[in-house]
Amino acid sequence: MNFAGIDLGTSGVKVVLVDATNQILAEANAPITTSRPAPGWSEQHPDAWTQAIEQCFTHLHTSAPQALAGVAAIGLSGHMLGPVLINQADQPVRATLLWNDERATTECHTLLQRVPDLGYRANGIPDPGMGAPKLLWLAQHEPEVLEQTDCLLLPKDYVRLWLTGERASEPSDAAGLMLMDCATGTWDPALCEAAGWSLDQLPPLVPSWAPAGGLRPELAQRWGMTAGLPVAAGGGDNMVGALGAGVTRPSDTIVSLGTSAVTCIVDATFRPAPEIAVMTSAHVVPEAFLSMGVVMSATASVDWLSQLTQTPVATLAEEAEALTARLTQEALPVMRPNFNGIRTPYLQPGARGVLAGISLSTNRAHLMWSVMEGVAFQVYECLRAQQEHDLTLGEIRFVGGGARNLLWGKMIASLLNRPLVLAQHREVAAALGAVRLAQAAAGAALESTLHAKPAAEQVLEPEAPLQHYLLERLQQFEALPRDLASL
Repeated sequence: MNFAGIDLGTSGVKVVLVDATNQILAEANAPITTSRPAPGWSEQHPDAWTQAIEQCFTHLHTSAPQALAGVAAIGLSGHMLGPVLINQADQPVRATLLWNDERATTECHTLLQRVPDLGYRANGIPDPGMGAPKLLWLAQHEPEVLEQTDCLLLPKDYVRLWLTGERASEPSDAAGLMLMDCATGTWDPALCEAAGWSLDQLPPLVPSWAPAGGLRPELAQRWGMTAGLPVAAGGGDNMVGALGAGVTRPSDTIVSLGTSAVTCIVDATFRPAPEIAVMTSAHVVPEAFLSMGVVMSATASVDWLSQLTQTPVATLAEEAEALTARLTQEALPVMRPNFNGIRTPYLQPGARGVLAGISLSTNRAHLMWSVMEGVAFQVYECLRAQQEHDLTLGEIRFVGGGARNLLWGKMIASLLNRPLVLAQHREVAAALGAVRLAQAAAGAALESTLHAKPAAEQVLEPEAPLQHYLLERLQQFEALPRDLASL
């Protein structure tokens, strides 16, 4: 008996096939491009997601047909916050405004005026990335789109609809729409009214680990799979990634470096913290919540530098690593890589990057160090703010594409003065979390399935010389203006 986990990321789709002993049998990947029609805008059409998933399963049908044929259930993870608007025929009526789309700034203020305690009822303080401000923006600027809309989903919900023909969502991801009472995990009529949305245009909510439809016969035939096999409700990528890394018990902590960076701490109670721009949503395991701090640009910052210098990221990382032996001899610039605004803990979506201390001797290795260091400082700020809000750090697991860069992990470990655990298969943590949800949907025991902890592959310990150097530079970082518009 095998299981498939689908991870719908911002930059691409990953699909993994896993057997009953949790050994990875096969993987497939497909890229997805993002459209940026105007500065600060960020969109993807849902058809791009299903085409990428089609590409992955077609590849697996060719490369691992027996493993694919043995799949008993499918689980889902998906990037969060983007409202997917569909018509009565279940077709998207426009491209989806993504989590890093910034156009709905004014609408955030409108929402807070209508519901002053919104941050303590929904998953946090309104931010342009959230669903409700986007709905208000669309109502103002594209009312014809809303007139065609019959239902509102999240990205992974649309993928499940395409796989099964069934509309549904679940609390971990639905919280990002800001239409749900997070404490109870139910749609909130008052929040819907504030966003100008109807309860009739929202899907039913089911637990993340529950079956939410069966694989359509035509897809099963195309891929050599079993028609009707259960597809789990799934969850938001941060929660499902935490599940895949074994971060499921209170105080368990995860630092995920992807396009954005997210610091997640498991809590047994709903403990909202809108004043520090932390999102608090249901976890994808029973009776747990996840407190999430967000750094808007993480590997995206490194990708920017790679494109700017026409140098592969791996080469930049090697050159930055070489600097560690002579840090005190180098005049390194200090950077706030706020390329896409600041969320936690200051909530300044209009902020932009700041670079100080450049000279004629500044080279690409110096810039790479400054970018990585600046992201590490922001991760530190997130976790420090969460701790000040009475959240307790336990074991910290390090995942995401950026976790391949061990120097980056050493920076974060040294700043926190705590070890970072690199779990096995951390680069596909979200896909493996989706597999866990698939196993639960197929009837596996929840306790053993949803609370399993992958073995540690490596532990990054704090390094005293690096810690001393970074803490000195942290003071320079904190002295930089966060928003140049204020100067």
